[in-house]
Amino acid sequence: MSKYSYMPRTQSANKALRQSLKKRQNNLNKLRSLKTSIKNYKKALITDDKELLKNSLSVAYKALDKAAKTKLIKKNKASRIKSRLAQRITKSSKTSS
Repeated sequence: MSKYSYMPRTQSANKALRQSLKKRQNNLNKLRSLKTSIKNYKKALITDDKELLKNSLSVAYKALDKAAKTKLIKKNKASRIKSRLAQRITKSSKTSS
């Protein structure tokens, strides 16, 4: 049994398979870190620490922009998520006031 789901026949197909597996792993890692930064922001919303909230929002924005730039996610999806994250701040500040 090989480590691949199929065995490439040519040397170039073998290299292409290795590259695609490496890119897939990199993309999964980047997506995981993006989701982690968004989760950290949501946790910061609960704590009501203004400084932590500001920093985690900026980290989430940066991660979203970079993901859109590298085409990990689409540009409109990144802006939609950023908009929803910003809406959460205003909702939480209205409820706490």
